[in-house]
Amino acid sequence: MRLRHIEVFHAIYTTGSITNAAKALHVSQPSVSKVLSYAEMQLGFKLFERVKGRLIPTEEASMLFNEVDKIYQQMRSIKNTAENIKKAEFGNINLSVTPALGFDALPCAIAKYHRKYPKVNFNVQTIHNNEALQALLEHKCDLAVVFSPSAMPGVKAIKIAQSELVAVFPRNLFPLIPAHLTFQELEGAEFIDISDSGPLGHILWKRMLAENVVLDSTIKVQTYFIAARLVAQGVGVCIVDKYTAIGNLSDDIAIASFSPPLLFNVSALHLENKALSHVLDTFINELSHCI
Repeated sequence: MRLRHIEVFHAIYTTGSITNAAKALHVSQPSVSKVLSYAEMQLGFKLFERVKGRLIPTEEASMLFNEVDKIYQQMRSIKNTAENIKKAEFGNINLSVTPALGFDALPCAIAKYHRKYPKVNFNVQTIHNNEALQALLEHKCDLAVVFSPSAMPGVKAIKIAQSELVAVFPRNLFPLIPAHLTFQELEGAEFIDISDSGPLGHILWKRMLAENVVLDSTIKVQTYFIAARLVAQGVGVCIVDKYTAIGNLSDDIAIASFSPPLLFNVSALHLENKALSHVLDTFINELSHCI
């Protein structure tokens, strides 16, 4: 029996008539009758007898039904699973993100997504740009969300958002709390240097070189979080991504953009030879609204 034969036979057997079976399957009665005839022809025996306008299962049909019912339940299970996948009802999200997104953007996205799709499993780890390719190749994650990634062989980058580098400073340094600062205005202030910290460090270094600006520094760090926390301690000023800056705001510190802004992309990376699952695709959309 073909799968369509099984579906029609099961519907007639359980509903008791072609009319009811047609309604259950959302097809026409002639269509059900035709499939039943083909099934009986293929099997070589009758499945139903007409008795006073009703279809009565033959003994052969009753013997066949238990096995058919098992297959039918499996078919329903496959159909339901496919529907759930389509609706992102369940699945797995193996995610690696740059640490800065952990302050607010990522928790916001996961919380919103989890409320919509509580059966989706999350596995989240932090990652730096130079680790992204290896993590994807070793299948430690299906998606890596990083700042300003370089082109990588076999990896596709999806731009999620655009952000900027900002200055984080003690409020008493600029009491008027300007919305924008220039590098020249930062000259003379103690600078916490992050110039060697990956692609954002390169963006910062290129701008300072273009403007012929040198900021004095006795403290050099590679972690934006540490730089921002040092500012909170009144040590000096730093230039970090906006996510880290906002995540570490306090009553004693403030942030300002640069003019023109120091922009960078936030991108989601995945292997080109591995298509994104529906749950990952919908999560990227949620994340883009939180960034």
